[in-house]
Amino acid sequence: MSGTPLGEFLRARRQALKPQDVGLPDVGHRRVAGLRREEVALLAGVSNDYYIRLEQGRETNPSPQVIDAVARALKLEDEAAGHLRRLAAPAAVRRTSPGRTHVSPQLLRLMESWPDTPAFVLGPALDILACNRVATALHSGFERADNLARMVFLDPAGREFYQDWERAAHSCVAELRAAYGFDPESTRVTEVVEELSSGSEEFSALWACHEVKGKKQEGKTLRHPQVGVLEIQFSAFTVNSAPDQQLVVYQAEPATPTAEAFALLRSLAEESVDTAGIAEHSEPARTDRPSRL
Repeated sequence: MSGTPLGEFLRARRQALKPQDVGLPDVGHRRVAGLRREEVALLAGVSNDYYIRLEQGRETNPSPQVIDAVARALKLEDEAAGHLRRLAAPAAVRRTSPGRTHVSPQLLRLMESWPDTPAFVLGPALDILACNRVATALHSGFERADNLARMVFLDPAGREFYQDWERAAHSCVAELRAAYGFDPESTRVTEVVEELSSGSEEFSALWACHEVKGKKQEGKTLRHPQVGVLEIQFSAFTVNSAPDQQLVVYQAEPATPTAEAFALLRSLAEESVDTAGIAEHSEPARTDRPSRL
């Protein structure tokens, strides 16, 4: 992550725009993609020198009015504009993530009270901090169900599990970008980004686009190796007692094949628990007494 977070974001979003996107004539040869710095400065109503300092990280205290003007010039949607404001804010006023991995017992009990509804808790870096039994069964095809972004980009099962893999990939990267904006100093987010960047060229290319988006309520299609295709709706909720955590819930329309598949996942989860219990009780008793030869 070279340069300043603010400068990298501005440069990426400037290069993603074409003159016609902002109502400017496209004349003359362009040596680089996207808008020129002077064009963004003109649209934002600031001097070219000031905007260059902003992009290069030499302007460290831009006013909210300037940042809002730049956001409008770059045609940023609400989430991206909010991300820009956070990057431009002094480090002292940014919300930092405490890096909690503990999930409250109350939330764990709530998730387990939904035997036919997969639910899990995510940390800022998309680490799966806890999940109920049916969610564990849902992700049983992965080598490790530990981090959603790693599962999408580095686990071969991800491309089969997520039927619209490109959409899942874009979503993971955009969510990591949003987390990075809240806390650019987060050690865990940096670790995940570095691991994915070294292991996936596709991740590196998407990360360089600086797209920002949080989780939203929407549908997706999954394929489980044992129960087949799942057409789900999912919702994400911020945990009030731990604002850096999200509760993700997958739901199925009643009386649909997906609802039946969720019931099968519940059976698989219960079988897994029963098998684990049998294995635990069938282990040979240990003794500290030395054996006689």
